[in-house]
Amino acid sequence: MFSYRCDHRRGSPGGPGYTRPQMALRFPTCWPLVCALLPFSACASALLDRLLEQAPDVPPQVLTLALEARDCAAEIGAAPPTSRLAVVDYSRPSTERRLWLFDLPTQRLLHAEYVAHGRGSGENLAHAFSNVEGSHQSSLGLFLTDDTYTGGNGYSLRLDGLEPGTNDQARDRLIVMHGASYVDPVQALRQGRLGSSFGCPALRPVVARAVIDDLKNHQLLFAYYPDPVWLARSPYLGCSRRLTQQATPRDAEATRPVGS
Repeated sequence: MFSYRCDHRRGSPGGPGYTRPQMALRFPTCWPLVCALLPFSACASALLDRLLEQAPDVPPQVLTLALEARDCAAEIGAAPPTSRLAVVDYSRPSTERRLWLFDLPTQRLLHAEYVAHGRGSGENLAHAFSNVEGSHQSSLGLFLTDDTYTGGNGYSLRLDGLEPGTNDQARDRLIVMHGASYVDPVQALRQGRLGSSFGCPALRPVVARAVIDDLKNHQLLFAYYPDPVWLARSPYLGCSRRLTQQATPRDAEATRPVGS
């Protein structure tokens, strides 16, 4: 994994040998366009506007949450300040393109694709999500991508869920990104939906390798649905507000007059 110092770290979140990134900020030695990699600010607002120009079909509130989650993960040391961000909007029907992959330093849209959800999540519209093995449901929240392998579903990308209780069983559930013949938008028009997976974000076979190669090796994927429980408890949403609230008592203590 790349830390803020851009050194290499081993292990997967929660796995053996995993160490979180160090907090020393040395962005200029790591990234040519620092603006795209700093916490959400006026600079990040400009990034949001540019990405929406590139992908006007992305709901602005979904992309805003995705960027906020990415920045929060970097802020608390759960993930490096990544250059790639994939956004999946499971509130859209499976017959529409609902996965977007952005390159943040260049502010470009790399892919806008169809993606399947788990068969336990619903038909054309997903409505149920789970972190439980055997549910065959998709999971929400922020994922960190890992390495690739070739298995029963061909070329695949391992994913580590970063949200306890929401998606942190992804590795044990074998939730990976892969290509699948049932992700066929032409067939979907006939039957009213894409085919479904066992919970994996499956892609069209013709684009799977390109998308996976653009997203592999410690980048982020953000899976969205307007689920009020998840939105309220995600550790990566509302991060700036929580950090401000946590700092307030300390600030008040620091400014209290001596002897009061």
